[in-house]
Amino acid sequence: MNLDSLLARIEPEGEIPPVDRWHPTHQGEMDLVIAADGRWIHEGRPIARPRLVRLLSTILRREPDGGYALVTPAELQRIRVEDRPFLIVDADRGGEGGWWLTTNLGDRLSLDAAHPFTLSETPAGELVPEVPVRFGLAARLGRNVFYRLVEAAEPGVLDDGREALGLDSGGAWHPLGLLHGEVP
Repeated sequence: MNLDSLLARIEPEGEIPPVDRWHPTHQGEMDLVIAADGRWIHEGRPIARPRLVRLLSTILRREPDGGYALVTPAELQRIRVEDRPFLIVDADRGGEGGWWLTTNLGDRLSLDAAHPFTLSETPAGELVPEVPVRFGLAARLGRNVFYRLVEAAEPGVLDDGREALGLDSGGAWHPLGLLHGEVP
């Protein structure tokens, strides 16, 4: 399937479609990779149109088996994601001291109990925070934002007793990384 026929089935503007409620019978695979650095690569070539990437991101979901798919009411196309489909590219404090996060594709979310940081390994084996965005999709914290947040972080203890550095936001404490070089 090519991108044009897939895009013809999607509304070009508006809210995020309810892809969690769509269960099309027609399924296939698309030669589309979301690289760990946030680039979307179709048939070996990076997609150069940011609006197209944003539009495709609105029909992306994580499948129960852990895979990723672009979904319309008429069909589902499996794609490959190297790490996480989104990157956090900006963070700023809200009026009440909480943090707001912005993804590379324009999603803006509050760092809170519904969107907590968790520590997980990248494909390179680094322990880096991620945050849920929608439909089972998560955003990896970008390196520049990570270092900016570390400057505002305070020490704390994880549920398993390991010491970590993290942020208070949205009524919860969110870990940024382990102290003392501990391994998960």
